[in-house]
Amino acid sequence: MAQEMSLGLIEELMDRAWPAPDREDTEGWVMRAAGGVTQRANSVWPREQARDEESAVRAATYWYRARRLPLIVQVFDDERSTGLNAVLDAQRFTRQSETLIMVRPGGSLPGAPRDGWPNDVEISDEPSEEWLRLWWSVDGRGGDTELEIARKILVSCPSVYALVRDNEGAPAAVGRLALVDGKGGIYCMATAAGHRRQGFGRRVLRALLEAGGHRGAAEFWLLVMASNTGAQALYEGAGFAEHGRYLYRQARPRRALSGC
Repeated sequence: MAQEMSLGLIEELMDRAWPAPDREDTEGWVMRAAGGVTQRANSVWPREQARDEESAVRAATYWYRARRLPLIVQVFDDERSTGLNAVLDAQRFTRQSETLIMVRPGGSLPGAPRDGWPNDVEISDEPSEEWLRLWWSVDGRGGDTELEIARKILVSCPSVYALVRDNEGAPAAVGRLALVDGKGGIYCMATAAGHRRQGFGRRVLRALLEAGGHRGAAEFWLLVMASNTGAQALYEGAGFAEHGRYLYRQARPRRALSGC
């Protein structure tokens, strides 16, 4: 199952599912910027191994400096990253946000009843204001300006949005399924504080997978922090398995010389 989608293909799907509004492809390195909103949309994707890693890092530094952003590189855990990591180590880049890539085939969910699951999750093709506010309250960094940038990223790719409410009608959990070339990517899984460990996230995940199946998604992928063992257990229970890893490496800020 995990062999059906190569890591290279998943990287392409990830990039299209979360497209940065400002981007430039320079000899196999894709520079991405979105006003600092999310690491993914403000990092280099080294799609191909650079002929000269040090020169590529230097050019990327200038590109991000022009946008008043730090240089962040999304580094995948495979052989092509060996030389790049050596250069970043020498320049003392930090290591942040180690992330698992998990995949699963299409088809029925484990333990699905014959007559299907109860349909108690709201599904839409656009993120509602309630959906956006709940997700941003869990994962967001910034105010309304940053949220608007994030919204534009979300709607740049055909997607399905799921929202489940508690017994009082308040939004409890949300999630997004990005649809790219007949495959589905799970994003933005977020449960409101006070509603966790009550099964809301499981209901959202189930609804997104079912919605993806109805829309012809043959395979699914998702991204989850390596430190989030609770979420990993949820995804494993839904049939996902680890297929790769990546992390972000960020340049350390340089101390300005004193004017005195």
